[in-house]
Amino acid sequence: MRRDTQPEETQPAWLLPIPGSRPLVRAPTHELTIAHQILRVRRRIASGKADWATSNAGMASLTGFADPAPELPAEEEVAPSDEPTDLDFTDNDDAFAKELASFDAVLDQSQEVLDRISKGQQKQAGNPLVVGELMIRDPDWDEEDRLAQWTRVLRDTAAIPATLASAVLWDAWEDLEPLQRQHWLGSQLVSANLRGRGKVTSHLFSFNVGLKVVPREQRRSSNRTTRLIAFLDAMAASAENGMKEIARLTQAREQMVRRPKNRRSSSRLPTAIDLVLSRPVVSAATIAKAAKVTQRGALDLIADLGVRELTGRGRYRAWGIL
Repeated sequence: MRRDTQPEETQPAWLLPIPGSRPLVRAPTHELTIAHQILRVRRRIASGKADWATSNAGMASLTGFADPAPELPAEEEVAPSDEPTDLDFTDNDDAFAKELASFDAVLDQSQEVLDRISKGQQKQAGNPLVVGELMIRDPDWDEEDRLAQWTRVLRDTAAIPATLASAVLWDAWEDLEPLQRQHWLGSQLVSANLRGRGKVTSHLFSFNVGLKVVPREQRRSSNRTTRLIAFLDAMAASAENGMKEIARLTQAREQMVRRPKNRRSSSRLPTAIDLVLSRPVVSAATIAKAAKVTQRGALDLIADLGVRELTGRGRYRAWGIL
């Protein structure tokens, strides 16, 4: 392929790895890493059952703390029967009993190894992590106990309306701060609680959008009532912003749907329209893969749609209707 006919989204030669050298890859920032974790958690919660995230198994999976073993129901005593039975295997097969004993010994040894590893990890987690004069991990911060306190609040709010319960849960999370390194998980659990109680079943409610509008003096007030009202105002602002976003996307869809009217039935433009509306950002490679066209054809589809380019660059560009 000639250089002047090479697609502009193709990887340039100066980015190709040289044998014996490391590829030049920019390390992700701390903010990008946290955003990636939040996105993965939100997708995991949204893909599960509505009440999974706030259940014991979900909390254990999302926070990393072991799920306490459920209490088994007490076995009912059965009165001895004098009737003969053909299923009496007591001392009938010594070889089978020896095999079971060897299995039990192996299981005991495995459990001892796992207990030693678990104790070592807990001991390492309890050590303080200090960088310069900044303490990143406080050894006296009992995350498991604080999380148990927040879980009790979650159980206590089951009898009150879901919206008010979300405000109480958010305030309790901000007050207790159960997790030192995953404080952002609280908003996801509160949104999951709204979904689990049937208040917002279509998606995980993003009330953080509304919290940006509420003044900090109200969100961090010493009066609890003021904080709860501030959270409710944030929910109202988030809902209003969501309705505006739906109206904007609907209008954008109507404008783009008019474009393929005079095209052939085999046109890939409807596929590109659906992809652009379902993703915040798209590239030529993603459109080419979804529409099953070349990257040059994907660039032509983007030009026909008239969506806005977001990066301002000449290569590795991205488009969207943000």
